[in-house]
Amino acid sequence: MGTRPPTHHRSVPGSITGRNPRSVRPAAAFRQRGVLDGSSYFSAPEDWHEPQENTATRLVVQSPGHGYVHAVTADEVRARLAELPEEIVAQVEVVQLSRMTRKKALFPRYGMQWGENVYLYPIEESLVERYLRPPRPEQIIEARMYGGEWAQVGSQWHLTWTAETLRDFYLNNVLIHEIGHVVDTRNTNPHKREQFANWFAIEYGYRPTRGRR
Repeated sequence: MGTRPPTHHRSVPGSITGRNPRSVRPAAAFRQRGVLDGSSYFSAPEDWHEPQENTATRLVVQSPGHGYVHAVTADEVRARLAELPEEIVAQVEVVQLSRMTRKKALFPRYGMQWGENVYLYPIEESLVERYLRPPRPEQIIEARMYGGEWAQVGSQWHLTWTAETLRDFYLNNVLIHEIGHVVDTRNTNPHKREQFANWFAIEYGYRPTRGRR
């Protein structure tokens, strides 16, 4: 199977890391969903996992990195995949819980799709994301849908999660959104790919799980 371009799952501008509140991420680190350009293939943004015939989706777990925690466990991801139609899950080769590095922290993301692989990234162990710019309305709405709370604290904006709300967000939004990118083999326009993944996350992530809350 051919590879499809890696797509990022949202960044928010000017984030301050939990480990060092004086370390401010650049404005370019706005957590947006989008497609990397072709040159990104040569920068190897992640470990590439070669497709294997007739195998179930593999779960790969890396250490989250100092000051970070994984939002979900491999068992939780496996259980969530089991709830999706088999024909969808069959298209996902690997779900990797990736390690946060200093370089990745400069341009943070929640998740990424690369070919048939999905990568989920850890979050600050405080479960509080700190930013220098206010969130866009759609970011406030999305966080509220999964229990995240935005608040202005002095000159900063904080997005606060609990372990439960963060798990909900990752399992029913981030994971499903990135799987949507995997299964979208028709759209090549970045905007249309993003629209499809957003729709996919609502249809297969948000709506089927709201009765559990």
